Amino acid sequence: MNTGLKTILFAAPAVLGFFVPMALGGSGAVYAACVLVAIFAVMSYGLDIIVSDLGEVSLAHTVFFAAGAYTTALLSASAGMGPILSLAGSILVALAVAALLGFVTLQLREFVFSLVTYAVAVVAATIAQNWSFLGGSDGLRGIPPFEISLLGFSARNDQELWPVAYLLLLVAIYMVSSFRRSKLGKAAMMVHLNQRLAVTSGVDPQQTRLQVFLLSAPITASAGWLYAYQRAYISADVLEAYFLILMLTAVVVMGRRLLLGPLAGVALILVQEKFFSFGGYVDKIILGSVLIVSLAFLPNGIIGLFASIRTLFPRRTMPIGKTIPERS
Repeated sequence: MNTGLKTILFAAPAVLGFFVPMALGGSGAVYAACVLVAIFAVMSYGLDIIVSDLGEVSLAHTVFFAAGAYTTALLSASAGMGPILSLAGSILVALAVAALLGFVTLQLREFVFSLVTYAVAVVAATIAQNWSFLGGSDGLRGIPPFEISLLGFSARNDQELWPVAYLLLLVAIYMVSSFRRSKLGKAAMMVHLNQRLAVTSGVDPQQTRLQVFLLSAPITASAGWLYAYQRAYISADVLEAYFLILMLTAVVVMGRRLLLGPLAGVALILVQEKFFSFGGYVDKIILGSVLIVSLAFLPNGIIGLFASIRTLFPRRTMPIGKTIPERS
């Protein structure tokens, strides 16, 4: 397949995706849901490359999401910086946190790594709830609307914010796709599948883990950046277990290493919560149950389930040399 045809095949769905909210009616509720789907999908893509490609389960990715949100709130509300500078600040803070966390944890493996990252998330939540600099339990308010004066662009509602959210989603998908085709992505899979082979092939597992972690953190932090503008208020609830379970469910429910898997997973979750809700607590029970069922009974996700069902009905092939008799 030539490069031009590949570009068309990828560009056409990307352009059509922008008009999804309009096709669904274009109401305020639809635009709000679509913006949140884009934000939470970007948040999940950061975790996806850790879980699906590196084979680790990080329970501290809510820290990167919160780092992006809190940095944006502080820089925009207190320092008066615009979205571009607040995004740059969010990425830098996320990289610093990821480097520190990576130095401490990435020599650990499997459940020990997961336990330590979870402990980091608990510590971060406690700090956010009690440190007055971060607003404590009251959170940070007064985040101004998304506005880039240099471009003459402002977004004061979800409909106007949708182009930014959709662009951020496309960038995240492109980054994940490029990562999986890159040398680093191949090294991560080698470390995941066979660490001994990776070492004999000249791949440093520790360096590879750290590099993937440093790529993952800014992706999730950028979601926190836009979430701060969409919500106009940030508190310690961005570190709640809900966001972690949402990320994990989005990564595994459709199937791992599917480029559009996290996006489809988040869409399924939010459609249920926004349009078929049974109440806050029941929705959280449903979300947790979906994660449990996915991990316990659908190791290859929903897509894998369909593939398994298809194997139950093998296609009948005509023996070589035989032909279908003609009707008289």
